[in-house]
Amino acid sequence: MKSQNNDDSSPRRARGRPRDWEDKTAQNTIKSLDRAMEVFEFLSEAQGKALTVISAEMGQSPATVYRVLVTLEGRGLVEFDPVEQVWHIGPQAFVIGARFLRRTSLVDCARPLLRKLMEETGETANLGIEKEGSVLFLSQVETYANIRAFFPPGTLSPMHASGIGKALLAEMDDARLTRTLQGKPFEAFTEFTITDLAALRDNLAEVRRAGFAIDGEEKNLGMRCIAAPVFDVNGEAVAGISVSGPTSRVGTNDIERLSGSVMEAAQALSLAIGGQVTRPRT
Repeated sequence: MKSQNNDDSSPRRARGRPRDWEDKTAQNTIKSLDRAMEVFEFLSEAQGKALTVISAEMGQSPATVYRVLVTLEGRGLVEFDPVEQVWHIGPQAFVIGARFLRRTSLVDCARPLLRKLMEETGETANLGIEKEGSVLFLSQVETYANIRAFFPPGTLSPMHASGIGKALLAEMDDARLTRTLQGKPFEAFTEFTITDLAALRDNLAEVRRAGFAIDGEEKNLGMRCIAAPVFDVNGEAVAGISVSGPTSRVGTNDIERLSGSVMEAAQALSLAIGGQVTRPRT
């Protein structure tokens, strides 16, 4: 006689996950690990700092921070400069980050398209995504020209002053746009930075109509960026492609020509990842 417990129709818990998988309360977190990750994330944004400086700025005791750093150092995630007496992110952090990039085909598919875009336009080509309200640059193919834009992988940039940032913001529905922008200080990097919410919304409406965004010296004086969104299978903007260069080469008369190349590259990447070429614009 077969046991009722072997009934294949009974629901089964996914393998590799505990019963309380969805419970994210404090009882299911490891405080020491959480504290270690806070130190690691802080150091990733403020490299080259002494132990006393890190502990003071984080409000943690030097002994606690030191134990965390030594533990991370043992894993190669941070390293200590004995000459300058400061701590830096270690090489293993890059290895782990590279594994994250390999998890998706987005970067792999984008690489030849970025190179083609750079060769076609003569300017640096970039790939970025939205990450917690900022633009996270994933890949870049630099121009051969001496004066160039430089956004190494891992760089974060404010969305309101970024071509890719505005290209992605323009594709958000109103509810998500409000959540993304809510409480964000619109820092003025240059005299051209859009710092007013209403003005930014007007600019995003124009971006959506045109299909591409422009960072016209809004982050750095003398630099202009043209960006377009990349869409997934659901028609959602999941990334942005851009070209960036000095205004002496990327002038207002060049926008029409360059924007066409950027949009073509973004559409090609959309198709390469199985997404839609574009979505209806209103």
